[in-house]
Amino acid sequence: MPRTVTRYRWRALLAALIATVTVAVGAPVTGAAAAPNPAPKENDEKKLRDNLEAAAKGQVEAQRKLDDAKRRAWRLDKDVKRLEAQVETTRNTVGVMAVESYRTGRLTTVSALLNSASPDDFLQRAGSLELMAQRDAGALRGYAEAQAAAVGARAQLDAEVREQQKQVATLAKRKEDAERALRTIGGGANSGGYINPNSPAAKPAPRNSDGSWPSESCTIDDPTPASGCITPRTLHALRQAQAADFDHYVSCHRSGGGGEHPKGRACDFAAAEGGFENKSATGSDKAYGDNLASFFIKNANALGVMYVIWYRRIWMPGTGWKSYSGGGDPAADHTNHVHLSML
Repeated sequence: MPRTVTRYRWRALLAALIATVTVAVGAPVTGAAAAPNPAPKENDEKKLRDNLEAAAKGQVEAQRKLDDAKRRAWRLDKDVKRLEAQVETTRNTVGVMAVESYRTGRLTTVSALLNSASPDDFLQRAGSLELMAQRDAGALRGYAEAQAAAVGARAQLDAEVREQQKQVATLAKRKEDAERALRTIGGGANSGGYINPNSPAAKPAPRNSDGSWPSESCTIDDPTPASGCITPRTLHALRQAQAADFDHYVSCHRSGGGGEHPKGRACDFAAAEGGFENKSATGSDKAYGDNLASFFIKNANALGVMYVIWYRRIWMPGTGWKSYSGGGDPAADHTNHVHLSML
């Protein structure tokens, strides 16, 4: 038998022996326990994610502007009522002056002074005429100013009402945009979701002075086993969830693909304590996911949540829970983990 054939058979026999031993004793494990499964591969269709991001951001911004317009309109409405009451008061004063002048006839300055009986009387009458002129001019000026202020406040109030109508229309448009994007993957229908009114309150994340969310980049080292970076707002949401005792395995940053993971604005929270299992959560793991999704939804405005995906459903501000189809497996359908995307 040629030497090359013998060498080939010997290598094949050795490989088979190693495989048999490996199966018998198990693959070697480093550390105290095996690491959790890697982050789930989700539906990362770029167009879908981009459309959902645009719709959610538009909804949040439109809602903020609508709330601001309502607050300004409430203050302006109080101002309008106060100024219109002031106009009515000054109008009555001017009306009384007009009636008095019509009934008695107002003395001219010359006749009043010529009929003075003495120098002292002359000076007294001159002073009275000055006071009357000041009073009349002040009343008329006050009436004109109050009327102008009331008209201006009413115009501002009307502008705020129009702003409200504009933002309501924008909200409706963004809602339709989100539903249209979800329909491309077979979702978008209204769906019952997971809302727990007893979810703990989270500490609000920092905002700009006008109430908008500051622009943030991926600048914080990801504290989860995933290597990479996350935004400060994402870290805040993660810490708030952990402070509320949601302590199962989490993975945030993921390089490559679409969506918010590469931007450091998304985290996946495993339903099972040990990591991402390739099966849909049931029992206590399902309840954990329900409660975690409820926590992020209740605190969406405080934390800056863009959307939450859990158990074939997606929640966004302004739309509520909608059906979501990821492809049929637990990772894509998000039945083994809660996905959080941040603004």
